[in-house]
Amino acid sequence: MPNKPNLQDSTLAHAWADLQNESPTSDWMQPQAHRLAFADPEFLLRRETRGIRFQLEMLKPDLAQAEAGIEHTVVVFGSARFVDRESAAASLKDALQKGQAQAIAKAQALVRNAEHYENARIFAQMVARSCACLPQHEQLFICTGGGPGIMEAANRGASEVGALSVALNIALPHEQQPNAYVTPGLSFKFHYFALRKMHFMMRAKALVAFPGGFGTLDELFEVVTLVQTRKSKPVPILLFGSDYWQRLLNLDLLVEEGMISAADVNLFKYVDTPEAAWQAICDFYQLKVS
Repeated sequence: MPNKPNLQDSTLAHAWADLQNESPTSDWMQPQAHRLAFADPEFLLRRETRGIRFQLEMLKPDLAQAEAGIEHTVVVFGSARFVDRESAAASLKDALQKGQAQAIAKAQALVRNAEHYENARIFAQMVARSCACLPQHEQLFICTGGGPGIMEAANRGASEVGALSVALNIALPHEQQPNAYVTPGLSFKFHYFALRKMHFMMRAKALVAFPGGFGTLDELFEVVTLVQTRKSKPVPILLFGSDYWQRLLNLDLLVEEGMISAADVNLFKYVDTPEAAWQAICDFYQLKVS
């Protein structure tokens, strides 16, 4: 007996089915005029098809997150070089045994900065636990760049309490791999920095910047500029670790020289504990969480 037609089924053939019917013996990386256009890597990677690749990098993560119910995120970024306390302690022990001054100094910095790793981990746990009681349309999910360091810590914290978390990874010359704690179906890789940044902002309801280097500063000032110029609605922008950020950023100089207005200083908020960071977000949105 034939299956009853389903009203919801598409009447058009799926491109994936057509692709599966292609000859499995063909060399996919060799130019071939007869190959389906969307199954032809040599064609899709041409300079002239860059606009199509932009669209695909915009669409793929958007669809996957929507299907997973990810509508609101807390973006966490910071140094990729920080490690957890155990790893930092092991590095220091090894450096002391070898007696190399440069290695010892580097290991001591790792131990000192491991506190930021642990705070990012705790913060993510707090967000995940607190949001579990909210209706799905109000839940906040941790989103990171997917790499090591602070990004790993935040994904790890969410994973440890059984929550989904997102990673927006980037293809780099020195092959950056996603950390082990990202939800597998929400781990995305980008070729274009611009599209990656767009995705960070599309769902971001808060941004928490831990101490970091050029990449962290790039992400931070991208967001600040969007909010300052009103291209983006205001969101909590939290600088975690006031001692580090106040030494790094001389905002008073920018105000004195007329580079920014005095009110622009209030685009940031300094925090020093996971509790203070989460409370700032809850206060901004008047969230009622346990």
